[in-house]
Amino acid sequence: MNRFLEKADRETRPRSFYTGVYLLSMLIFGTNGLLVARISVSASQIVFMRTLLGGSALTLQVLLGGGFDRKDIRRELVPLLLGGSALGFNWITLFEAYRVLNVSLSTLIYYAGPILILLFSPILFHEKLTAQKLSAIAAVGIGLVLISGSIAMSNMSLKGLFTACLSAVLYAALIAINKRISRTGSLQTAAIELDVAFVVVLFYALVTVGLPQPEKTDWLWLVLIGLVNTALAYFLYFTGLQILPAQSVALLSYADPVSALFLSAFFLHESMTGLQMLGAALLLGGALWGELQRQR
Repeated sequence: MNRFLEKADRETRPRSFYTGVYLLSMLIFGTNGLLVARISVSASQIVFMRTLLGGSALTLQVLLGGGFDRKDIRRELVPLLLGGSALGFNWITLFEAYRVLNVSLSTLIYYAGPILILLFSPILFHEKLTAQKLSAIAAVGIGLVLISGSIAMSNMSLKGLFTACLSAVLYAALIAINKRISRTGSLQTAAIELDVAFVVVLFYALVTVGLPQPEKTDWLWLVLIGLVNTALAYFLYFTGLQILPAQSVALLSYADPVSALFLSAFFLHESMTGLQMLGAALLLGGALWGELQRQR
């Protein structure tokens, strides 16, 4: 895994490689809702176990590979700490939305976060915002309004809508913060941020619901979400994030809600209203349109 991150490899690997790596992380993240639905403990306790297992696995990998680069970490300590904190609260709000709203709608609203990045990318990252990108943003924005409005008018949980929207804001903050990290390697960045997130979630859990006491049936899903959906997926996520432009990261991220929609419909039998389906089509279609236009 360390060889995967060497600077020489970064310079020689084609961009399509990092696009594929990032997309793979998104597809793995798309299964989070399925795993959360099978775990009995609270959202913050799931995140506690996720960051504990994932952070420990990646930290061990870094130590076995030669240890942390203290010089680069000191230069980027502030964004690493902020990113880890945003990550912990981001997962708490998203997993809570999974429980009180549903997986498919929570995931769709969550991905308003990258749209915020697209809107502010000229200011934050000095990336040109083209007419094609603006049309994609408009389509995604209308889709989110349709989805959110239909939730507000139905009997679905407004608390779920609020927590999903808060997770979207935290996701946007996470992308913006992590795009400031360039010196620290992807594996070390993922390990540090997961460790920071664990400390943040530990204090949050102690103050709110206490430490988790999983049932026997929870352990398989907790190990999967900790090692595969966190350690492996987050490592892949950072590998692509540090190379790809912010606008591409924002648009390619919609592979997560696409997979989550299909998986939640097939395995959890979640249904959507006609208005919500129209909103989902606009959201996902707009994201795909923007990325295809950029590739051309």
